[in-house]
Amino acid sequence: MTSEPEPQFPRTGRRVRLAYLVSHPIQYQAPLLRRIAQEPDIDLTVFFGSDFSVRGYRDQGFGVGVKWDVPLLDGYKHEFLPRLRDGQDVGVMTPLNRGIVSRLRGRGGDLPFDALWVHGYASANSMHGMIAAKALGIPVLLRAESWLHDRGRSGVMLTLKNLFFAGLKLMVDGVLPIGTLNAEYWRHYFGDDVPQFLMPYAVDNGYFAQRAREAGAGRKSLRAELGIDPARPVILFASKLQARKHCDHLIEAYARLSHAPGTEPEPYLVIVGDGEERAALERQAAATGFSSIRFCGFRNQSELPRFFDLATVLVLPSRHEPWGLIVNEGMNAARPAIVSDDVGSGPDLIENGVNGCIYPVGDVDALTNALQRVLDVPGAAAAMGQRAFERIQSWGFEEDVKGLRRALAAVVPGFEA
Repeated sequence: MTSEPEPQFPRTGRRVRLAYLVSHPIQYQAPLLRRIAQEPDIDLTVFFGSDFSVRGYRDQGFGVGVKWDVPLLDGYKHEFLPRLRDGQDVGVMTPLNRGIVSRLRGRGGDLPFDALWVHGYASANSMHGMIAAKALGIPVLLRAESWLHDRGRSGVMLTLKNLFFAGLKLMVDGVLPIGTLNAEYWRHYFGDDVPQFLMPYAVDNGYFAQRAREAGAGRKSLRAELGIDPARPVILFASKLQARKHCDHLIEAYARLSHAPGTEPEPYLVIVGDGEERAALERQAAATGFSSIRFCGFRNQSELPRFFDLATVLVLPSRHEPWGLIVNEGMNAARPAIVSDDVGSGPDLIENGVNGCIYPVGDVDALTNALQRVLDVPGAAAAMGQRAFERIQSWGFEEDVKGLRRALAAVVPGFEA
């Protein structure tokens, strides 16, 4: 599934033993972990709090049962930590685990790990791992998705949060920001005392680009399945149908593309995904009277490149979207993206009017104008899409590995970046 890395020459520095603590196997992270495990001088072991994503579960956002059709555990060492208490996982909630202390302490005189990398800080398991590492003298690297739009607090709650981060800062030796807004978040709470090492939020670029190219052979079949005229452009929404994703704003903007009352807009609107808002969105779509809106339901990860291939432009109108990896995926298919300014990937991946558009979240007029800007000028979408593809090629797993190596070199004596 993953693209092959460039050949690595042996390094003269020491081999680092890295533990990674994360809630559960995550479809976007699995290929990155395989890539890191290929580094000859990084001995990676992943500790999971739960296996629910492997077993299959009901996703609260999609509102349907989900079992990912991509390998989640292949190609790297991993262990599921034993539960501290029994019980069934609910949604993406994970149980409280035991065993991370003994794993980090090991047996005998030497610690089995040189560093602990933790994903997220807002769970008991994450805090347990960081406290244990601090007590054992193992440096901690922290990665999370938060940004300052998350604050929204005042008074007592803000004071408590600042106190929490003052304590968290004492346990962290370095942070791995996923992008510009996340870096600002860490700088706000940690200042310049905790070093930062950019580890971009990325997808397997090679996989998605290859699958998008291969999808061209089945384009005619998908068009027939959806009843789509190949002469008309396609606007794609592909995400959970939740209120904060604001597919309703997109349907409203789409309706405004009509040139006259009762006239269908020229593009189709294809909506991929499911969730608690689906029935309301279907009613909103039906109220337009247009026959060119398609609801396709949940599609698994391997299916998405077919829809990127079909699309002219991808739209993510979300409020409070820490990143939006669907943007990365679409850019690998050479498709421009229109995103709200509350989508975290915007500052790093989208140059407004060059390889996509950014508009103020909630401003349906601005979203309509962005759609017209991309769709109404002949060749604009294709040119933007090509520039989007070029941009995403420097925002991938190789950059992740470089960032992780720099972080490890900073906290593990003798390791070379």
